Amino acid sequence: MRIPILGLAVILFAGVPAGAADDLTTSYNSLKEAVAAKDAALVKKLAQETHALAREVIAAPDPEDADQKETLAKRKTFAAEVDSYVEYSLFATAVQSEPATLADLMKDLETLNPKSKYLAGAYGCYFAALLKQRESAKIVEIAGKAIVHFPNCPDLLMVLADHALTQKQTARAGSYAEKTITAFTKQAKPETVSAADWERMKSLALGRAFWIAGLAHGEKNEHFQCDKDFKAALPYFKDNPQMLAPALFYLGVSNYYLGRSAMNHAQILEGSRYSEQCSKIPGPYQRQAWTNAHLMKTEADKLVLRK
Repeated sequence: MRIPILGLAVILFAGVPAGAADDLTTSYNSLKEAVAAKDAALVKKLAQETHALAREVIAAPDPEDADQKETLAKRKTFAAEVDSYVEYSLFATAVQSEPATLADLMKDLETLNPKSKYLAGAYGCYFAALLKQRESAKIVEIAGKAIVHFPNCPDLLMVLADHALTQKQTARAGSYAEKTITAFTKQAKPETVSAADWERMKSLALGRAFWIAGLAHGEKNEHFQCDKDFKAALPYFKDNPQMLAPALFYLGVSNYYLGRSAMNHAQILEGSRYSEQCSKIPGPYQRQAWTNAHLMKTEADKLVLRK
């Protein structure tokens, strides 16, 4: 990112103490050098100092003289641009750093400006760093605060969907999951990840989001939405029995009820097949799925006879 200098050599800091004026320019230039050198410790230090100096210029009272007021307005514009660069410096250094440093600099950026445009695309890296540091307990709290500023950030939505599910708040989890799916359709690849990593991350998150949404609709007997979401989810976790079993169970139930309401023999049989597949997976759904499969097959046979 380039920050325009706005004629530093000739514009006076009207209304601003001379020390603050000189210090801001010096600190800004030093910060750029630290970013270029990838000196995380120095970036952390200078970012705080440069931010404080920029805010001092921005907060300076306007002078009465019209010329001085115009000059100060330009200086305030420059200070605001420097302050924006401070945010960038923390972000750019963080995403190139080891997990401990990344998490530390991201925390500084959040403190500096919780609405920073650089945060939304970096929460995935931030949370991954916290996981590596074994500080996963912080993730939900961070996501809960950040979602206020970034309501369409898929990384935040997915964290909150999973957390709601662990708290047995299935409807709430489903709501976050649906928002995650919508967000991913509009989300461009963040600059912090490669194209291959982005596709992998996107697939994992979408699969999980479709699965949670399907589970929420299934528990509420919303059969059409349940069928739609779980069918979209299946390709993502076909080798994961813990996720596959409930998906097959609810697909069986949903297709049975959808088929029965439409007097559709083929869809009732489809529900029976899903239930039979579920009955082969050991776990809490197995016994009921086996019973459902036989009842559905019987219902389908009776429908044929009635015709």
